[in-house]
Amino acid sequence: MAGVSLVHAGQSNPAARSLPGNVVAAGRVLVLVALIGLAVGWRTEVFRNGLLDGVEEGLLFGSLWLGIAFVGGLRWSRPDPRALAGGLVAGLVLLALPLALHPEARSAVFGHAAGFWPWVAATSLVACAEEAVLRGSLWRAIATAGEPAALVATSVLFALIHVPVYGTAVVPLDLGVGLVLGGLRLWFGGVAAPAAAHLVADLGTWWL
Repeated sequence: MAGVSLVHAGQSNPAARSLPGNVVAAGRVLVLVALIGLAVGWRTEVFRNGLLDGVEEGLLFGSLWLGIAFVGGLRWSRPDPRALAGGLVAGLVLLALPLALHPEARSAVFGHAAGFWPWVAATSLVACAEEAVLRGSLWRAIATAGEPAALVATSVLFALIHVPVYGTAVVPLDLGVGLVLGGLRLWFGGVAAPAAAHLVADLGTWWL
């Protein structure tokens, strides 16, 4: 009869079947966000009190993020060369944004007191680990509610995690950068492109 939804005996509603998966995904999101909050809180205290130099802080902070990515089910795979190329181009564009829109948004954490290669190691670890969490583990968990939700949520979180160190003035800029990185995630279907863009943009701050 028209307008009546029929479910045969022994069959279950698809929405009901997906409920356990949604609950697990929501729990994973909560755990990841809580761990991110702890890592950012630790970094804030270290930064404010000068407990570690920039490279030491970056290496430890990046290691914490990498651990969070593993907790969230980090998946290793060979990056697509096209994704890396797209990330490289996007990173060069992102590098110009702080100068054009917010000159004071230069690196306030690492500075140039450290040697170049230790700074590169710390910066690379932080940038790639953040992407492994935000556009990797956390993205996959949130994407059970749709990729647009993952794009918005990870972009907002990306902006917020930088507030304790850089202040609220950089929120609009970081939100825009987060949307660009999320757009790369959507376009190329993986973490390689946003990680490459993030890395290029951060490494370029050495010369700013």
